[in-house]
Amino acid sequence: MTIPALGLGTFRLKDDVVIASVKTALELGYRAIDTAQIYDNEAAIGQAIAESGVARSELFITTKIWTENLGKDKLITSLQESLQKLRTDYVDLTLIHWPSPNDTVAVEEFMAALLEARTLGLTRQIGISNFTIPLMERAIAAVGADNIATNQIELSPFLQNRKVVDWAAEHGIHITSYMTLAYGKALKDETIAAIAAKHHATPAQVILSWAIGEGYAVIPSSTKRENLASNLLALTLTLDAEDKLAIAALECNDRLVSPEGLAPQWD
Repeated sequence: MTIPALGLGTFRLKDDVVIASVKTALELGYRAIDTAQIYDNEAAIGQAIAESGVARSELFITTKIWTENLGKDKLITSLQESLQKLRTDYVDLTLIHWPSPNDTVAVEEFMAALLEARTLGLTRQIGISNFTIPLMERAIAAVGADNIATNQIELSPFLQNRKVVDWAAEHGIHITSYMTLAYGKALKDETIAAIAAKHHATPAQVILSWAIGEGYAVIPSSTKRENLASNLLALTLTLDAEDKLAIAALECNDRLVSPEGLAPQWD
C-alpha cells in the first residue's frame, strides 16, 4: 500500500469547522485524511465521513498515538478508542506522533505495540513522526524498515531537512511533510511568487508540487473550498530544474514546530 501523495490535514480544526472541511474535501475528490488523538477531532471527522457517503474502502485515514498512550498497556486500547470515534474498524496508517519525552517509554516498546496493533488488524500500516536519525535507527532495529511506512516530519522550502530526508531514503523510509507551507510564510516568498507567476499557478500549488516532486506526501489543511480545490491542482503542476534549484536555495533551517519538553534533539 502506498501513501497518497496529497491528503487533507486537520491540525487545529475542530467541531463544525473540521466537519465542513472534511466534507468539502471529500466532495472535491480528496481521499486521504490525516488526524491525531491530540487534535481532539477524531469523532467529528468520523461524523463527516459517515455523512459524506464516500465508501470506507475509498479512503486513506491516518491517526497518531499521543505520548501518554505509548506504553504497551495503553497503545492498543487508545487506538481502539480512536477507531470508535472515527466510526471505522481500522485505519490505514497509525503513527507514533512524537517520541516519548525523556525516553519514558522506550522506542522498542511502543514500536512493538504498534506492530501488534497492525497484526490485530486495527491498522493497515504503521509509522513514525518527528523522529530524528538516532530515533529512526532504534525504530528500524525494533521492527525493521519494511514495517515503517513513513516518517512524518516538518518540512518546507525554509526547512528542507536534507540530512533526515537523505538518511531515510537510504534506508527505504518514505517521508510525509507537514507544515509544508510554513504556516503560510512560504506563500509570501518572492522566489515562490515568481515561480507561481511563471506557471500561472498559486504559491501554494508551487510549494506542494515541489514537495510531491521530491517524493514526499503532503497534508495541507484549509477551511476554504477554493483553497482545498486549488491545492488539489498541485498534483498536475510540474516544476522544472530551474524552479527546483531556486526552491532548494530557500533552505534556512527555519523550524516552526519544536514544543518544549516534547521535541527531540533535532539533527
